[in-house]
Amino acid sequence: MSSIIQCRGVEKIYRQGDVEVPALRGIDLDIQAGDFATLSGPSGSGKTTLLSLIGGLDRPTGGEISIDGEPISGMPKARLADLRLHKIGFVFQTYSLIPVLSALENVEFILRLLKVPPAERGPRAREVLRQVGLEGLEDRRPSRLSGGQQQRVAVARALASRPAIVLADEPTANLDSQNAEELIALMAELNATSGITFLIATHDSRVIAHTRRHIEMTDGRITADERRGADIAA
Repeated sequence: MSSIIQCRGVEKIYRQGDVEVPALRGIDLDIQAGDFATLSGPSGSGKTTLLSLIGGLDRPTGGEISIDGEPISGMPKARLADLRLHKIGFVFQTYSLIPVLSALENVEFILRLLKVPPAERGPRAREVLRQVGLEGLEDRRPSRLSGGQQQRVAVARALASRPAIVLADEPTANLDSQNAEELIALMAELNATSGITFLIATHDSRVIAHTRRHIEMTDGRITADERRGADIAA
């Protein structure tokens, strides 16, 4: 199976005044197409930093990251933005929905950026909302949705572009136990049925228990990488 995400010697150093603070210390990592994997570790371990670099939201200090065989570390900003738009979906713990737009309009927003024809946008957005269990709630604004429903809208928005990769940063952090279980089961189902690669940064043991690969990080290094049976996500 080919690597859809490849990291080689990836380093990230932040500066606080004259002090250099290393966040990542030479990360080597391959994520295969169709993986359903978690990144875990204590606060400051580097998992969110690594996710941001893989998603092209920040650039590494050293090393190289490739997405689907294409190096991104020195990629021009416009090309990088285009790659993110077409190949990578993002899910954040804060939902990041546009409050004045309905659930449907939030999902359609990404389709507008993709220049999907107007006649196709609505049906496509409705279908992806149906996939995440929000049929009938398309016209509600985020303030009229529960936390779990808002996170499902965020997942729908991430899926609307039909990405090859979904990167999720603590997606269950603001959810109660039932909504967290339902969200991770939904992601597992989407991974199994659509072949989307999921890489999830999380502290949540419930999320880790559902995934087929668990990568642990400490002090900017990968300290463990465990693959488990294909039936775990079922």
